[in-house]
Amino acid sequence: MKTIEVSVVTPNGPVYESDVEMVITKAQSGELGILPGHIPMVAPLAIGVVRMKKNGKEQDLIAVSGGFLEVRPDKVTILAQAAERAEDIDVERALRAKERAEQRMKEQKVEDIDFRRAELALQRAINRLTVTGKQ
Repeated sequence: MKTIEVSVVTPNGPVYESDVEMVITKAQSGELGILPGHIPMVAPLAIGVVRMKKNGKEQDLIAVSGGFLEVRPDKVTILAQAAERAEDIDVERALRAKERAEQRMKEQKVEDIDFRRAELALQRAINRLTVTGKQ
């Protein structure tokens, strides 16, 4: 089966490099599925999971906290603000972050800027836990 090269990079360096059959990710405009030979495009990413399909199965999961996706027919590059592979996520730390964000949201008003920050922190924590399968 044909493959496409995938590279996930953060300001701290590369997080993932591999050849895969398909990349599934969440852009701000909705979910995208990218196969080898896809038309070139650039899209802003939402907080979400990047799923890699290999050997007919979703095998590699990466939590991303926004960024950009660049697609070329032979390569997908994800420039993420933050990205973590499932095996690199500290589950206890993510659970504590989720609890802190939930607590801050209970204490803040909806229109308050701190509420929005807490909401984004909660989304990031839930995303990280989703990737590990320990939600």
